[in-house]
Amino acid sequence: MSETTPYDDDRAAYSRQGLARLVLSDHARDVADSAAGLVGTRHDADTGLAGRVSQAQQLIELAEQTLASAVIYEVERGSSWAQVSAYLGISADETRERYTPALQKWNIAFEEPYRLDETGRKRIPQLPTAAYDPAWACTQLDRWAFLQRIGINDEQAVSAGLVMARTPDGQNPEAEEN
Repeated sequence: MSETTPYDDDRAAYSRQGLARLVLSDHARDVADSAAGLVGTRHDADTGLAGRVSQAQQLIELAEQTLASAVIYEVERGSSWAQVSAYLGISADETRERYTPALQKWNIAFEEPYRLDETGRKRIPQLPTAAYDPAWACTQLDRWAFLQRIGINDEQAVSAGLVMARTPDGQNPEAEEN
């Protein structure tokens, strides 16, 4: 699909590694928010029987999604399957087998960042939201991190460390170092 979207230029400013890290940050925030929902006890009486099990199960699913995002990020930053598998406690072959589908989906989404719906009128993003619209994600995640006091008084705790493909003025950041 050759038509562009308003997000294409924003996305092009980030390296794939930077986008993968942004997706990991977004998923980690979801895990943190979900876990926080299990901390309070005030509304336990209003929760149906076994309701907290449902919340805990959702937390596990979010954590598994976050783990897949972490693997994609590590592969994007140059980690080998052996290096990743060392932290998972499984073989490199098993790690590759388990996470290759997620990595393939990630790679394909860069070739086709969106597809049209059945009507042919609405674009459906193929990339995770944080990678598809990184400017919005940076704003949201920086605000969340600031409110959570991650990186005390750091208003760019998430966006400041991302690897960029180009600077805001359109220059390649590696060219500026030379």
